[in-house]
Amino acid sequence: QEAIYQKKPWKEDNHFFKLVRISAVALVKMVMHTRSSGNGILGQMTEVMGLMLGKVTPDGTFIVTDAFPLPVEGTETRVNAGASANEFMVTFTENCERVGKNEHVCGWYHSHPGYGCWLSGIDVQTQMTYQAHQEPFLAVVIDPIRTCAAGKVEIGAFRTFPEGYTPPEDGPSEYQSIPLDKIEDFGVHCKQYYQLPIEIFKNSVDSAILELLWNKYWIDTLSSSPLLHNRSFTNKMVQDCVQKLEQIDTATVSQSRFRMVMHEPKKRKDDNPLSKVAIDATKMASEQVQGLTNQVIKFALFKSCQCRSGPATTATAMER
Repeated sequence: QEAIYQKKPWKEDNHFFKLVRISAVALVKMVMHTRSSGNGILGQMTEVMGLMLGKVTPDGTFIVTDAFPLPVEGTETRVNAGASANEFMVTFTENCERVGKNEHVCGWYHSHPGYGCWLSGIDVQTQMTYQAHQEPFLAVVIDPIRTCAAGKVEIGAFRTFPEGYTPPEDGPSEYQSIPLDKIEDFGVHCKQYYQLPIEIFKNSVDSAILELLWNKYWIDTLSSSPLLHNRSFTNKMVQDCVQKLEQIDTATVSQSRFRMVMHEPKKRKDDNPLSKVAIDATKMASEQVQGLTNQVIKFALFKSCQCRSGPATTATAMER
């Protein structure tokens, strides 16, 4: 560890870091923290922020082993670490060293409630500051609302490029669903950072902790309904799709049809504004279908159990 911190290979290669591995317990702690804001009500969630502990390897991998929240009060659209958060950060780091914790602070995480995993202009400036003074440092973004809607953790890991650096053209990137009021902020800064793939790992301690958590919360997990919890978010997504449809220029659509008739080179499918709205609508519909499927399976399972226990209960009552 000390050798790689002294060599600092990330100074010479802007793409030195290529992978992020996060422990299952650290992921659970981050998701629970992002989910806890706004008293857990999806429509009232605010952004939260925390730090991650871990290490880096010579092959360019971040290994995140733990995470802890920062005492930061954010809004629905932004969060910044103030003086109290920085003081808490320093105290926590000193206490970790005092008790012999070998991991360093290797990054920060924050939430984007309902508008996806990417870096805004403020996030880019924050990450650039961290990378300038506290390297190696990683930025992680979690969307707690889309996590609840999709049934899987919506997470992204990012590193920013140095100021003035122009990244090479890597070809078209995968389309990402962004709310209409955030598209401009996303488009202005999307070339100032790159995304790293994420892997989740689990050791024996993680397995024991996760088993204890499941034993405590399995009833809540089975009894919860994503369709009910995500009503507000779903309504916003439907409204966002309608607004995107209203802003589509009919002349642009006509030109694309004319291009097809004249056999001219056409753009990527994702560049068509109608295709983008279709992708958003398809994703939203699949999440609704998944929620309905879960409800049907639970209803069939517990209804059949109730029916099976019905005659036995009646017989017992008659015997009494």
